[in-house]
Amino acid sequence: MHKFAHLSDCHLGAWKHPALQKVEIEAFYRILDTCLKEKVNFIVISGDFFHSNLPDLGVVRMVVRKLKQVHDAGVPIYVVYGSHDYSPNDNSMIDILTDAGLLTKIKKGYEKDGKIKLDFILDQQTGAKITGLSGRKMGIERHYYEDLDRELLEKESGFKIFVFHAGLDELKPKALADMDSMPISLLPRGFDYYAGGHVHKQMMEEFSGYGKVCYPGPSFAGYSRDLEDSARGQKRGFFIVEFDEKVRDVKFREIDSVQYLYFEHDATDKNANIVQEELKLKIGTLDAKGKIVVMKIKGDLSGGKTSDINFSELRQLLNSKGAIHVQTNRYDLRSKEYLASISGDIGQDPKQIEERILRENIDSVKVSFPALKGKEGSGLAIELLAILRQDQKANERKSDYVGRVLDSCKESLHLEEIE
Repeated sequence: MHKFAHLSDCHLGAWKHPALQKVEIEAFYRILDTCLKEKVNFIVISGDFFHSNLPDLGVVRMVVRKLKQVHDAGVPIYVVYGSHDYSPNDNSMIDILTDAGLLTKIKKGYEKDGKIKLDFILDQQTGAKITGLSGRKMGIERHYYEDLDRELLEKESGFKIFVFHAGLDELKPKALADMDSMPISLLPRGFDYYAGGHVHKQMMEEFSGYGKVCYPGPSFAGYSRDLEDSARGQKRGFFIVEFDEKVRDVKFREIDSVQYLYFEHDATDKNANIVQEELKLKIGTLDAKGKIVVMKIKGDLSGGKTSDINFSELRQLLNSKGAIHVQTNRYDLRSKEYLASISGDIGQDPKQIEERILRENIDSVKVSFPALKGKEGSGLAIELLAILRQDQKANERKSDYVGRVLDSCKESLHLEEIE
């Protein structure tokens, strides 16, 4: 009997807050330590290993230290890009660690006769055959699946794993209704295990003709929403899969890396000053020591503005009680002035808001290329924004930084180099 581990959406480097950085790395370390203790034969990471394709080098250094330990133990790690660590020119940190021998990147395939062909990686210890596709921003990788030579993959014999970073219509949580997804029919049939990433929720289902489709969810958190979900009881961790000629057992291993405290306060029909005092009294009763505190304030104020509530003071009170981090969710808190000026729900996640605005307005921009319109156009816009937001690296000359960003933009837009 063989074993492999399946994790996803580590989002290493997502947090700047020192306490959250510490928890993020500790969760990753605990997962790999568990893998070594369980003596898994190999590890699969289905995308968003890092939060960006060129993460902070301090984070990379800590990650490399643990990857080296796993490598020295003879446990290979197979990985695909996620939408965050995707690089159009194969120059992400994933590629650097692959060149260093610490990771094995699953190849993105090649086009032949109008079809995308994928090769398998053979795991030498177990004989398992691994292939898959990387993710891109806003689900614009869908056309890769539409053009995929599924028949070729389905004919391959042996124990097969398909690694992917995309949402599926059949497994989309209600809370993520706006998330890009595709039908499971775009995946090749007949694989023993489908290692999914991108959906930040632990799920496992079996579909006729497809075997087990599993999403482990994030190892810690890539977004503020993940912290809130964890505080409300959602489990974080990874899967360990036992197999021989087929899957024999799949177990979710929870990683309890930090304690959470979650509470809500309803401000409906209350004045902002009253809400402030009520929250101060509530905080006085809480045990926040050593915990990540998520405080959700909702409702329609009867008087005053949302800005009249001093959230900075409330955070300081919780910090004084030993909280290691305080997150406030006030997206559902509204004043009368706010209610009179808006219509509809703009969403709770800044990333979702940005994507929604692009989708709603992309067709109003006059462009001559169809690929820059509609869903694909908004996806490219998000991808370009991510590239343009990359920071200049330490000791990197400005000219090199500008050149790197321009090259990435050209690769993303599939523009030929102009001499």
